[in-house]
Amino acid sequence: MGVEEALEFVDNLVFLKTGEHLDKTQRIILSHLWEDEKRTYQHIANNLRYTEAHLKAVGAELWHLLSKVLGEKVSKSTFQGVVQRFRTTQQSQKIPDIPNLVGNDAKPQDLDSNFVGRDRQIAELHTLVSRGEKVILIQGEGGVGKTRLARKYFKSQKFNFVLELWMATEIQNLTPVESVVEEWLRRYFNEEPGGDFGISLERLRRKLREQTSKIGVFIDNLETALDKNGKFLEYRRPYVELLRVLADSDVHSVTLVTSRERLRESSVEVYLYPLEGLDDEAWREFFNSCHINCDCTILSEMCRAYGGNAKAMQILRGAILTDFSGDIHAYWQENCTDLLIERELKDLVASQFNRLQKNDLEAYRLLCRLGCYRYQDIPSLPIEGVLCLLWDVPEQKRRGIIKALQDLSLIEAKKGQYWLHPVIRDEAISRLRLVSEEWELVNRKAAECWTQRVTAIKDITDALTALEAYYHYVEISDFEQAGDVILQGRGKQWSIGLPLGCSFYQLGLLQKNFSVIKRIIDDIKSQERLIRLYNILGYTYRIIGCIREAIECYEKSEEVLGKLDVKQTKISILFNTGLCKLELWEIEAAEDCFNSVCSLAEQNSNLDDYMTYAQCCLALIKSRSGSREDAFGLAEVAFSAMSSSTRVTLWGIGHSLVTLCITYKNLGNLKKSFELCQQAIFHSEQNNFTQIKAKAISCLAELFREQREFARAIFHHSEAIEILDKIGAKSDLAEAYYQLALTHKKMGKIAQSRESFVQAIALFNEMQAPKQVDKVQTAMEFFGK
Repeated sequence: MGVEEALEFVDNLVFLKTGEHLDKTQRIILSHLWEDEKRTYQHIANNLRYTEAHLKAVGAELWHLLSKVLGEKVSKSTFQGVVQRFRTTQQSQKIPDIPNLVGNDAKPQDLDSNFVGRDRQIAELHTLVSRGEKVILIQGEGGVGKTRLARKYFKSQKFNFVLELWMATEIQNLTPVESVVEEWLRRYFNEEPGGDFGISLERLRRKLREQTSKIGVFIDNLETALDKNGKFLEYRRPYVELLRVLADSDVHSVTLVTSRERLRESSVEVYLYPLEGLDDEAWREFFNSCHINCDCTILSEMCRAYGGNAKAMQILRGAILTDFSGDIHAYWQENCTDLLIERELKDLVASQFNRLQKNDLEAYRLLCRLGCYRYQDIPSLPIEGVLCLLWDVPEQKRRGIIKALQDLSLIEAKKGQYWLHPVIRDEAISRLRLVSEEWELVNRKAAECWTQRVTAIKDITDALTALEAYYHYVEISDFEQAGDVILQGRGKQWSIGLPLGCSFYQLGLLQKNFSVIKRIIDDIKSQERLIRLYNILGYTYRIIGCIREAIECYEKSEEVLGKLDVKQTKISILFNTGLCKLELWEIEAAEDCFNSVCSLAEQNSNLDDYMTYAQCCLALIKSRSGSREDAFGLAEVAFSAMSSSTRVTLWGIGHSLVTLCITYKNLGNLKKSFELCQQAIFHSEQNNFTQIKAKAISCLAELFREQREFARAIFHHSEAIEILDKIGAKSDLAEAYYQLALTHKKMGKIAQSRESFVQAIALFNEMQAPKQVDKVQTAMEFFGK
C-alpha cells in the first residue's frame, strides 16, 4: 500500500471502532513513518514546527489506539507490518473492503451518545467564524453543555491544534495569564517568552498572524475571573490584554470562551453566543441510545424540569440505571415533585450527592475527595491520582468504586485520565471542606501522589505536574512543605538533582517562579528554606536583567543566614552576588565576591564546584585588567578542575566554558578560544541551554571580528541578538549589542556602530547599570573626534 491508501485504510478502521477520524497530527506521524519507519520524532518535528515532546505524546496515544483497533501490539517500528498483515488477512478471508467514511454523510458526532442535539449550534458557530468573528463567548448555565459544544466544534472543523486554558473554580487558584502565555509560546510555537508580559503577548500575536494552519483557543469557565459587573477581577486585569490579542482581526485563530456569566469589557471585541438547554428530541435521542425506553410525556416533563440541561440529563441517566434498574417511569414517579422547572443544576448535583451518600458511602467519600484537585495546569488525573484517595478502602474494591462514579456520570474519564465536571467539583470541594481533618489528609495524599509521579524534570509538563503538590500544601497552609516542592531535587539529567525552581528558569517559565515563591515566602519559618527560595528568586531576577532586585534577594538571604554555619549556602550567595556585580560592571565588588568564594572553598573540598566557577570569573576579570599571567594561570586551573570535579553541574559547565572562551580571547589565544566556544555551543544544544548558547555565539562573533572576518562576525552577532531578545535576557542582550557596535566600529561603519551603542546604553539604563553605560560611552568617544 502507498501512503495515501494506508492512511485511508487505517482512518476507516479507527472510525468504525471509535466513531472518530484520525486528527491531523496523527496523520502526519503515520504518513512520515510509512514512508520511512526509521525516521525519528525529532526529524518530523524539525520539518513541521512541532515539538518533539508533543509528537512523542501523540505517538504514544496513537500506538495504544491502533493496538486496540488492529487486535495486536503496535509500536512505532512495527505498525506498518501490522497494518499490512491485517489488510492481507482481510483480503484472504474475502472480507468486504471497509467503506470510505471520509466525506460522506456520516457524522462522527452522530455516533457519540454524549453529544446530541447541537448540529444547529455547530453550524451557527461555523457561520460566525466564516464572517470574521475571532472571539466567541458561549454563555449559559452550569452543565448546559458549553464545554462539550466548544470541544466538538474544534474537532468537527479539524483544527490543527487548540491552545487550552482551564480557569480555576476558586478565585485564589486562578492561574496568572503571564504563565499561560509563557507556556503557550513554548509548548505550541517553540518560541521563547519575553521577560516582559507585553513582549510575550506581542510574540503570541505575531505567531498567530504568521500561522497558516487552523489554530483554536479554548478558555473554559471564565466566570471565576469576573466580578459581579462582568469585568475581570482587579488582580487578573492582564487577561484583558490576552483577549485583545486573540480578537485581533489579523490573527489566524478562533477563540471559544465558555462562561456562566457575561463578559462586559468594552475594550475587547467578543461575540456573545447564549446557549440554551437541549430540546425534547435531543433528550429522547440520548435516553434511547442508553437503552432507556420512555414515552414522550415523561421525557418532555423531565426536559422542562431541568431546562434541557445536558449535564443534568447525564446525571439522571446514571441515577435511573443504577438506582431504578433503567425504569425511568419509576424514577420520575418518585422524584418529579422534588425537582421543579426552576431548580438550578447545583440543586440536582446536591441531590445526587445525597443519594450517593445514602447508597454508597465509599463512592461518596471518593467523589468529595476528588474535589481537592485543581484540574488546571494539569487538567486530568492518572488512575494513581484517584486510587491514592482510597487509602481506607481494600485494594480489591477500589476500581469498582471508581467505575460506580463513572456509571453515574459523576466522574469524567477518557484514555485513562479522570477529572470532575466543574459543577460537580464545586459541590465536592464544598463538602470536603466541612471536615477539616479529612480536608488536610486528602490534600496531603494528593500532594504525595504528584511528588511520587515525577522523578525527573524533562519538559514543561513534568515541571507543572510536580508543582501540583505545591498547591495542595498551600491549601492546608503547610508552607514549609510547599517550599520543599520548589526546592526538591529531581532526576539526574543536570548531572545532579536539580530543584524544581531551577528547572522553571531553565525551561523559561520565569513567571511561574515569581508567582509560586512570592505566594509563600513571607510564611516560611525555616531559615534554610527561606535562603534557598531567595536564591532561586534572585537567580530568576538576574536572568531577566532585574539586577537590583536580584541583589536584594541575596541581601535578604544574608540577613536570614545570620549565624547559621551553612557554608554551601553562604558560598552560593557570595557567588551569585558576584555575578550580579559583574553584570553591573562593578568590577572591584565582583572580584571581592569571587575571592571570598575561593577562600571559603579552600576550607571545604565539597565546595570545589564553586571554586571552579569563581576561578573562571576571576580569570575573566584579570584578562580585562591586563594581568595576563594571573588570568592565564587561573583559566588553566579552572578548566582542569571543571573536567575532573563531580560536583560541577551541566549548567555550570556551560557558563564556565563561555567565561573561559572570552578570557582566552582577551589573552589573544584565539585558537583555544575557538575550541572552547564550539564546545560551549555543542554542550548548550545537547542540554537545551538557550541562554548559554546565545552567549557562546556572541563570543564566536567577537572571535571572527578579531580575525577581520567581518561578514561571519555580523552574522553571528545578529544570531545571538535574536535569541537573547526572544528569551528576554536583558543583560546579555545589552552586551551583545555592545559587541556588535565594536565590530561595526572596526569596520568603519560609523552610523551602524552608533545605533548599536545607543541600543546597548538603553538596555543598561533599564538595568540601572551606570558603570556599564560609562563603558559604552567610553567606547563611543571616537565619534566626537
